[in-house]
Amino acid sequence: MKSKFLILFAAVGLFFISSSCKDYLDVNHSMSAIEKLDAQRALPSAQIIIANQLMGWDMGIGSAVWVQYWTQAYNSSQYKALCSYSEFEWGTAYRDLCAGALADLGFIQRETADDKDNQGLWYIAEALSIYTWQVITDVWGDMPYFEAMKGNEGLVHPKFDTQESIYADLMVRIDNLVKMDISKMVVDPKFDFVFAGDMPQWQRFCNSLKLKLMLRLSETPGFDIAALAAFVDDAIGKDLLLLDKNAEIAGTTWNPKEVSKKHPLHEVQSDGANFISLNVIACKSFTDFLVQENDPRIDKFFDGTLGAFAGDYDSKDDSDGNGKNDKDESWAKVNYSTLETLPIPFISAWQMNFDVAEVLVRAGRTAEAQAYYEAGVKASCAAWGVDASAMLSSTDPQAKTPWKAEEALERIGLQRWVAFAYLQNLEAFLERNRTKFPSVNTIDVELNRQDAWTNFPVGQLTISVQGRAKLGGELPHSLLYPQTLRTRNNNAIPQKKNVGDKVWWDKKSGL
Repeated sequence: MKSKFLILFAAVGLFFISSSCKDYLDVNHSMSAIEKLDAQRALPSAQIIIANQLMGWDMGIGSAVWVQYWTQAYNSSQYKALCSYSEFEWGTAYRDLCAGALADLGFIQRETADDKDNQGLWYIAEALSIYTWQVITDVWGDMPYFEAMKGNEGLVHPKFDTQESIYADLMVRIDNLVKMDISKMVVDPKFDFVFAGDMPQWQRFCNSLKLKLMLRLSETPGFDIAALAAFVDDAIGKDLLLLDKNAEIAGTTWNPKEVSKKHPLHEVQSDGANFISLNVIACKSFTDFLVQENDPRIDKFFDGTLGAFAGDYDSKDDSDGNGKNDKDESWAKVNYSTLETLPIPFISAWQMNFDVAEVLVRAGRTAEAQAYYEAGVKASCAAWGVDASAMLSSTDPQAKTPWKAEEALERIGLQRWVAFAYLQNLEAFLERNRTKFPSVNTIDVELNRQDAWTNFPVGQLTISVQGRAKLGGELPHSLLYPQTLRTRNNNAIPQKKNVGDKVWWDKKSGL
């Protein structure tokens, strides 16, 4: 299954080159022009690779299970190991982000570094490189960074760097981009699958990425809320702007009828094994909250509202007491047809609204934050073609009463969780670990199933039934180091104990 994603990357590149060869392999072009075109072609390749890893076999499905959007169906077995918190590496994602995306982006930067006519390509490649490195270090923690991607210089055993030092360098890099003058930068629209060469939007992307980097450190000792609030004030009140639309690979990019050109989750489902429709059912943690909130997105996510306990795939009981064994219940299933043409956002408009709302709450400006919170909910609902107004006005307690700080942070966290579903699953996993929202209730389902069913802690996660013993009552927080990284690098550090190990910025108390 995983090998099919490698085919996708190659197919995209071949399709793009073959469909463009009439225009761009003209023998009258100079050799330097051909080099520029090669750098241009590397950009959509990198963008597609990043998108496919964000929502593919490893990160897309793994995160959806671990943040309890989905859980393993009772009569199948594909994701039992995920639900039981086994020792996952997400090695395919690591390999393709490094050897694929970062390699392409590095090539672009080398080819365009001294080319005044192609500084726009360099700028986009640098922005996406920073973005990709943040994904890598957020997922695995300490990683080779300063000496990484330098095999051509003879550095084949790069040392590992602390996540703290990686973040410090990413901040320097993004600050440099934020300050750059983009007014004369031009990129051919057909080589940019995200913004079609719209450089002001890429500048917004950089500002938004800086906010994302700064906010991820909210629980670390060096977090500076005053500096972050000042940055947000510049972003929302002056010339420094944040994204007001998604930075994404559009859903129209995918071809649902052609093998290896499908949305990555659709590819997982449709390769003949039905990895989603036969193996995934709705998780009770998620569906109960959607029902309580009168959330119209539930019909876009699932074909019903009945969700199962997380990681409960071996149950022989009747959890809801209706006389039907759990394995025979009609659990809600994923509306996988919606996966065919879903976009894949790198950073979303709703994400920015929720991030601004959180910064304002942390700065003691909760009254101002509410408008951004509501804008985030509305933007997410609009993306699914549903109206958020009834949900906000009738069932959201924060829409009726003045916000208190911790309550506001919880509301923001819960709505992030919902908004990220099916579109930004990895962000949901990372942000839950940072904020600890949704929080985790330690209720032991197997001790008294019907009591747990009736008194289920709506708006909270539970510990997987089959994963409870594995992590000692914890949830997954990071991935093991990929075996290829450890066996091929003489400077590799010891392997982690399990997927419960936390990365540097994951410091907030709670599970």
